[in-house]
Amino acid sequence: MATQSPFSFLESVFQSLIPPGLQPPTWMVEEAQRRTVLLLNHVLMQEPEATARLARQTGNVMLVQWRGFTLSLLATPAGLLDLAGPQAKPDLTLSITQESPFALLESALRGDKPEVRIEGDVQLAAEVNWLVDHIRWDIEEDLSRIVGDGPAHTIGQAARSMVRALRQFAGTVLAPGANRAPR
Repeated sequence: MATQSPFSFLESVFQSLIPPGLQPPTWMVEEAQRRTVLLLNHVLMQEPEATARLARQTGNVMLVQWRGFTLSLLATPAGLLDLAGPQAKPDLTLSITQESPFALLESALRGDKPEVRIEGDVQLAAEVNWLVDHIRWDIEEDLSRIVGDGPAHTIGQAARSMVRALRQFAGTVLAPGANRAPR
């Protein structure tokens, strides 16, 4: 008997509950994009090398696409990001090729990057790749500002343990050959 991914059931439920072509309201998309830019800038500001690299790309526009969602980002002189105008022509287009949100979650649990089609400025693509490889959000540090160092460290340890367990689970369930029943 073949073992399936635990996400295949969730994906079929997701597909049956959400009608195709359903789009969130424009105001919600714009607000989500603004919040995403704020989060990205918060993370970038924690690493001076990241802002220096991004400052060298001032004025360049990066378009990130996944399914029907797009995010157009403009590199600012401060080495941060801003939403690009609707008429901005992208210098770099990053299209996430995996359509399934659950397949993306599976690859994230394995620690893999999603498959991305890259078109445009090679130097800008190299800088974006460096940012993806080297920038990490220190959630525990941000949480310590709210609840203190001790509780933040405890919450961080619990979260890391949960992620390790999920990765181990994903590795055993999704490993090559795991889809076959033992003989």
